[in-house]
Amino acid sequence: MDWLPDLTQSDKPRYLAIADRIAADIAAGALSAGDRLPPQRRLAEALAVDFTTVARGYVEAQRRGLVESRVGQGTFVKAVPTKAVAPDRDSIPRVSAPELVDLSMTLPPEPDDPALVARLRQGMVEVSERLVSLLRYQPLGGSPADKAAAGLWLGRRGLAPAPEQLFVVPGANAALLAILSALARPGDAVMCEALTYPGIRSICAQLGLSLTGLAMDGDGLDPDAFAEACGRLKPKALYLNPVLQNPTTITMPERRRGEIAAIARRHGVAIIEDDAYGFLPPDAPAPFAALAPELTWHIAGLSKCLGAGLRLAYVVVPDLRSGWSFAAALRASSIMASPLTAALATHWIEDGSADALLAFVRAETAARQRLAAEILPAGSSRADPLSFNLWLELPQPWTRAAFVGQMQATGIGIVASDAFTAKGPAPEAARICLGGPIGRKALGDALAFMAHALEQAPEASVRAL
Repeated sequence: MDWLPDLTQSDKPRYLAIADRIAADIAAGALSAGDRLPPQRRLAEALAVDFTTVARGYVEAQRRGLVESRVGQGTFVKAVPTKAVAPDRDSIPRVSAPELVDLSMTLPPEPDDPALVARLRQGMVEVSERLVSLLRYQPLGGSPADKAAAGLWLGRRGLAPAPEQLFVVPGANAALLAILSALARPGDAVMCEALTYPGIRSICAQLGLSLTGLAMDGDGLDPDAFAEACGRLKPKALYLNPVLQNPTTITMPERRRGEIAAIARRHGVAIIEDDAYGFLPPDAPAPFAALAPELTWHIAGLSKCLGAGLRLAYVVVPDLRSGWSFAAALRASSIMASPLTAALATHWIEDGSADALLAFVRAETAARQRLAAEILPAGSSRADPLSFNLWLELPQPWTRAAFVGQMQATGIGIVASDAFTAKGPAPEAARICLGGPIGRKALGDALAFMAHALEQAPEASVRAL
């Protein structure tokens, strides 16, 4: 509808005046439940205000329960709430869950194809037929059936581990904790990339290990920096996330992998390969577990390629002796993976549902990356067509604190580079995730808001609100 609010009678910030006008017009009957509000850019032009002002006004109205955003359709007036939410005069409003646009977690897109969802649900029904037996303790490291399915899945990455080297564990973090407990003692050195997965930082801190970040280039870990650190620090292990690296999205090419493996072999350093995203690219380079199996502890989690709630990972250890120490550490920390979860994953792998879900994740991720490339300023971010996130490098004079703070104040959650920095000062950058439950419409709106902010100086962007 051609709704044009009169903001001249309000002395509040313009975004609050827009939200107040929506509330007043609903109360007066000028707006009714189901009415579609004008697109944000069109209203911004009509009011001669910035797009960010209108976007934030709609976010505030949504916070009060006055409007709702529908994917691919627009913003619509809701039925009058039974209890109005008063505007907050003293603080910057935030959107409360589930309306928060949370782009902070690396989650795969959630399936919305009814046929695929029905197929996945049928798998749960068939697994439930064995419910009673799945409520019992299972063998440490997985049942023979679950290990066989894990072997099938790992075969997609060119791996064929012996059963005694293969473990089914409750997620990648549990695997990392058990591996590092088996490899190192408090005070020992562990290496990683300068920008790395925050979980490895937390686990090393918990175990009292000294984690050192090493220099990177466009292909990932710098071999010279790794070699120098090996000679100087005598590390027990090197942690790598070599495919669609979190947060930079770099995939380490095969030649670089060979160089890193040769250095690790020369210095006797174990490689912990977190292959969380290794199944996403159909043509990902061969894993370290294939190049240097005698050194590599390989972790293939399912939460990033299939679903975050599927807390399951397959671990390949270097040899039988390593398996003994890993089993002891695993028994002390988590005993076993959930038999129900493991059985569901096994069923999906065996009947092809996992492959169908993976195909959906790949296609939807590529579509979201194309959307981001269309909206964000050219050259502002590093990304891969199959990564769930992008690495946004902020233009001057933006700082990561100012940009992340402004996004959070508008209800958009992103993560500053500090969370990933294991070496030197944190760069002026942020990780933006594109997956999870958010739809393309809400994602596009959030990215458009960011793009508009990036085109302005921080001070001007704040004044526009």
